[in-house]
Amino acid sequence: MKNETKWSIDPSHSEFAFRVRHLMIAHLRGSFKKFDASIYTVDSDFSTAEIDIWIDPASITTGDFARDEHLKGPDFFDVKTHRQIIFTSSSIGKPDATGNHELWGELTIKGITRNLKLNVTFGGIMKDPWGKEKAGFLITGNLNRSDWGLNWNATLEAGGLLVSEDVQIICEVELVNAGKKDLVMELDTKASQDGAM
Repeated sequence: MKNETKWSIDPSHSEFAFRVRHLMIAHLRGSFKKFDASIYTVDSDFSTAEIDIWIDPASITTGDFARDEHLKGPDFFDVKTHRQIIFTSSSIGKPDATGNHELWGELTIKGITRNLKLNVTFGGIMKDPWGKEKAGFLITGNLNRSDWGLNWNATLEAGGLLVSEDVQIICEVELVNAGKKDLVMELDTKASQDGAM
């Protein structure tokens, strides 16, 4: 008998962050402070995971108010028109010899949806001191921001661009086991309801 397990993000122990090269000589780091997810697995097998993640682009922070306001505006995320960044998984592979997974899905930013591959490192499952089952992951990847309409840039006198097109994704995610549901019972109940119609 297989059970479907629901997982919730623990926001106090998770971070959805990114970094991008600035002036071609250093990196600028930022993160989003508001996010949520719907994640289901068969038992605790994360290779079966169905994942939907929502991020509020208006919660972006880079440590500079003026820069954050620019990022929220039409040149970048245009948060007044586009209120969510959405990632929906399509497949997650079995772990390789080092325990890493390839996670494929569709990322939507500013109404533009494109396929994206992420690398997932599974940190393990552990119970916290209050008896809650937790699972930890490091999620990394790269994207070209112009593919999602984040096109603004400026040219430097010495050549090159002010901000790199390549954005590195770095997410630390801690999930909480939110309960299980008997898939067999659910299917039996649905079959009974269909038969009664």
